[in-house]
Amino acid sequence: MSDNLIKKGFRSRKNSMYQKGSNEPFTISRSKFSNFIDCPRCFYLDRVKGLKEPSMPGWALNSAVDDLLKKEFDKHRKEKTPHSIMKEYKLNFIPYDHPDIDKWRQSLSGGISYLDKETNLFIKGGIDDVWYDLDKEELVVVDYKAQSNNTPVETEAYLDSKFHQGYKRQMDIYVHILRKMNFKVSNTTYFMVCNGEKTNEKFDNKIDFKTVLVPYESDPSWIPSKIKDMKKTLESDKVPEYNEDCESCVYLYCNEKIN
Repeated sequence: MSDNLIKKGFRSRKNSMYQKGSNEPFTISRSKFSNFIDCPRCFYLDRVKGLKEPSMPGWALNSAVDDLLKKEFDKHRKEKTPHSIMKEYKLNFIPYDHPDIDKWRQSLSGGISYLDKETNLFIKGGIDDVWYDLDKEELVVVDYKAQSNNTPVETEAYLDSKFHQGYKRQMDIYVHILRKMNFKVSNTTYFMVCNGEKTNEKFDNKIDFKTVLVPYESDPSWIPSKIKDMKKTLESDKVPEYNEDCESCVYLYCNEKIN
């Protein structure tokens, strides 16, 4: 294997890799936090050893839906009026207006964040939206989800899906961060699920979406202990064991055995 090929597989930016014993705070994004929970080994190889994950294509249609929804809600945010989905679900909410709302929504260049002083880790993430409960005077975290499924969106089935467990974890982390930023935040969060309908007779240059609000009662109580575990893993001199539930670990392990 050529040196150039090996070089392409590793990170070149040193500040993206954890330096053991450093006094400088190290940033952990919400997605990297989730990666640690899914597989400590892959997380360690990425953040400590600098082994890059294979790149993935962007989700263009999902991003388009997100952008259009943000424009819709920003109009109501400016006017301090409820969006139609809030009226439909009889929620006395309005989009939350904050000077940093645009920054909060930029996961790469901004986001919401706080410094966990015990571990010296910056925990950050980019949110889709925040609404304001006028009755309880607290923030409500909202995440947009675009999909196309023949099955109608129902709360219990949506939250129980094995493919959506990471979504719930994502919400827990957002609620935790905003509370650490000294905001009063509701336990109740919402997935705004926009389902592209497939029942039309023809395409006709459009996709009709049916939008459903799926409430999720967040529980961030697990997060502090996981942050401590993550710090211990970063400081370890030993690469964690292969994870049988991780597709990447299984692939690499089988590849080693074949060779």
